[in-house]
Amino acid sequence: MNKAELIDQIADASGLSKADSKKALDAFISATTGELKKGGRISLVGFGSFAVSERSARKGRNPKTGKEINIPAKKVVKFKAGADLADSVN
Repeated sequence: MNKAELIDQIADASGLSKADSKKALDAFISATTGELKKGGRISLVGFGSFAVSERSARKGRNPKTGKEINIPAKKVVKFKAGADLADSVN
């Protein structure tokens, strides 16, 4: 499912117009991004939680040449599914 299809699903389920559904989705994405940039955590009970995790620097290997390379440390976003979501998928 892409963003346009998600907007259609939101509009159908909520009774909102597609334009309002797009605004709501964009607002959710913006709020989530802003909180994660600050290092915060987003918890949606039953659905899951988004959090920022630090990945430390490490050594890797270039698969093409076999040469050892340094991979710098970085922050990554992690999502952990909630119990309700996990149960509905299984």
